[in-house]
Amino acid sequence: MPPENREKLKENVGCCKKAKLKKAMMERKDKNARFAPRTDRAAQRRPQEAERPEHEGDQLVYGKNPVAELLKSGKGVDTVFLSDTMPPQVAAYYTALAKDAGAVVKRAHTNKLRLMCGTESHQGVAAFASGVEYATLEELLNIAKEKGEAPFIVLSDGVEDPHNLGAIIRSALLCGAHGIVIPKRGGAGVTSTVLKSSAGAAARLPIARVANIGESIRRLKEQNIFVYCADMDGVSLRKNNLTGPIALVMGSEGSGVSPLVKKLCDGVVSLDMAARGTGVDSYNVSVAAGVMLYEIMQQRGMQ
Repeated sequence: MPPENREKLKENVGCCKKAKLKKAMMERKDKNARFAPRTDRAAQRRPQEAERPEHEGDQLVYGKNPVAELLKSGKGVDTVFLSDTMPPQVAAYYTALAKDAGAVVKRAHTNKLRLMCGTESHQGVAAFASGVEYATLEELLNIAKEKGEAPFIVLSDGVEDPHNLGAIIRSALLCGAHGIVIPKRGGAGVTSTVLKSSAGAAARLPIARVANIGESIRRLKEQNIFVYCADMDGVSLRKNNLTGPIALVMGSEGSGVSPLVKKLCDGVVSLDMAARGTGVDSYNVSVAAGVMLYEIMQQRGMQ
């Protein structure tokens, strides 16, 4: 073989060896990256998770006694966080209090609670309390009086889902209601989730939080306000005269209007349905409220 060909062969072999070595090093680097610890990435994400921007404007309360008293106070509580190491009996106690207050319960890692609260002394429980100020039932009636309008009030008898409550408040505002009444216990309060779901309507429409929905209905009736409740066995909404002083009661997602509240109401209304016998036997409570409130607005506008 001529000397010049021998030199070319050596160069080609050398290039191949370099290419193979480079490829092997790249594969090893990629493999190490795939199996490398992810602690740095997790550490970068945790502060963002701990900030929880959806609770912006809410007050963080932590510790066993402070959270228990908050849940018993009747103030709006959005979410209760319980440590995943909390004993079952203790967790059941706070879960029951949260359900009564209309709050959502979430289990969280102890480290997440530490980052959220900024301290180790959270005792395994934290909650976000709403800073919304509630009105009184009398204030809602005074608003109607000042406007020279017949009162139009919406009552929530145990609506638990904050997204549903927010949607109802939004419809109530747009349909001309003077305010909404919600219970202190057994239903969702006005939290950041409700504010977001209502598209800000919860900050504009006066909201009264009362100890007893039944007692509020009695007081409305004393003011000559005709109180309807929504229920499946009611008279078709279109067949009712919805003008004049009026109040509409919407029940909870699961059981609807409670028997006592239903008994106190002057009338029961329902929405027509086309797909009967399909197993889907009712409208979502916020959807039903939107339809009914719109019909009330239409009839009141025709006076």
